[in-house]
Amino acid sequence: MKKLVVVKIGGNIVDDEHKLSAFLDAFASLSASAAAILVHGGGKMATRLAEKSGIVQQMIDGRRITDAETLKIVTMVYAGYINKNIVAQLQARGCNAMGLSGADGNAILAHKRIKNGAVDYGFAGDIDEVNTVLLSGLIDQKATIILAPITHDKKGQLLNTNADTIAQETAKALCRTYDVTLVYSFEKSGVLLDANDDHTVIKEINPSSYQQLKSEQKIFAGMIPKLDNAFAAINSGVKKVIIGKAESLEHLINGSSGTTIIND
Repeated sequence: MKKLVVVKIGGNIVDDEHKLSAFLDAFASLSASAAAILVHGGGKMATRLAEKSGIVQQMIDGRRITDAETLKIVTMVYAGYINKNIVAQLQARGCNAMGLSGADGNAILAHKRIKNGAVDYGFAGDIDEVNTVLLSGLIDQKATIILAPITHDKKGQLLNTNADTIAQETAKALCRTYDVTLVYSFEKSGVLLDANDDHTVIKEINPSSYQQLKSEQKIFAGMIPKLDNAFAAINSGVKKVIIGKAESLEHLINGSSGTTIIND
């Protein structure tokens, strides 16, 4: 099976020009030797633009409430500026990058999230299908795909979709065709026992150790959705999931850095 690496980059890296540049150096090098897909977010930039426009932002458990005006902002920021800036930066590094949102070529179909009790997430999307034919075709044409977290419902409605989930679902869908490694890269060195100490990286987590870490409240709450996504990917056939520092991408891939998620 041909190897494919799906990398998700965190918004804190996208917001930092120097960290983003270092990451893109590493990603361009990776894409020269292996098929690669990059999934990005970019929440802070969207928040700043929304606030400048007088659009109040609401967050619940770290997830954005996407009303109609916020949807316009995140579409402009994610599928527009951030996506095309990353594409241009990668092209400058000799990487044949192609930027897509989920609406392009029906790359990712979703539905509007069903209201959960009193919480209405607005135009947030939950994924129904990843277009593996489209993505595989582009990979076969030696394109490196840059995915923005905007999807659609095939009825004309754009939807704001969690980038971690897009990375997970893309990796799961393509693992039937490729030998897939999924990398969650962000500003931390991995899953930490102490969120404020980068030297407390947990090198390896399996399902039983994960349950124990959660029960002992040794994993900070913001990491739990990422780990849940990681185990969902592993359980669906993704070969390996790695979590760690974006600028250390090469070391994450070769296993000398970050946290590796495995099955028992």
